[in-house]
Amino acid sequence: MEKAVLNATRRTITGKKVSVMRSEGNLPAVIYGHNFESTAITLNLKETAKVLHGLTASSLVYINLDGKEHASLVREKQRDFIRNVLKHVDFQVVSLTEKIRAKVAIVLEGVSPAVKDFNGVIISEMESIEVEALPQDLPEKFVLDLTKLKKVGDHFTVKDLIMSDKVHIHADLDEVVVIVTLTKDEEAPVVEGVAAGSEPEVIEKGKKEEEEA
Repeated sequence: MEKAVLNATRRTITGKKVSVMRSEGNLPAVIYGHNFESTAITLNLKETAKVLHGLTASSLVYINLDGKEHASLVREKQRDFIRNVLKHVDFQVVSLTEKIRAKVAIVLEGVSPAVKDFNGVIISEMESIEVEALPQDLPEKFVLDLTKLKKVGDHFTVKDLIMSDKVHIHADLDEVVVIVTLTKDEEAPVVEGVAAGSEPEVIEKGKKEEEEA
């Protein structure tokens, strides 16, 4: 995948003036992390939206600041949902020689024959999973092929996630990730390790931008 690079400048504008900066096509952001003092920065809004589109929470982004590139992860994106534009981004600087923990998204693809032929329902028990690796070895996502779930009760567990031996996963390998069950008015099979009504983990967020005056 092509290296993701964003050009940044140091930012001194805060408070109400930030909204003026946004109207001029600029995006306020913060970069902090490994041996790096928290620094307010300015990015080009269009460039940032284009570069970050399609990237995940475990994708490396290089922030070019003062002529030096800093490998980082996106820790939080604040968005104006009415206008559908970014308002603020937090980047965490990481060391390429030290392992870190990060959340990796689990993506479901395809149509399960159990859904198509037996009126099954796909239940996702995890939307992401925590792993540990060098930043450059972090997978961008895990993909599960639902076409392999042939009948009601079929499921994927953590050990079905395909990953490099450079990645350590922080979860029980027998924990269920996805299962095919029946509709509510039918009796669903019981699979050991699945907690009914369990909630997916909340993706980690970074530091909040200071409140605008």
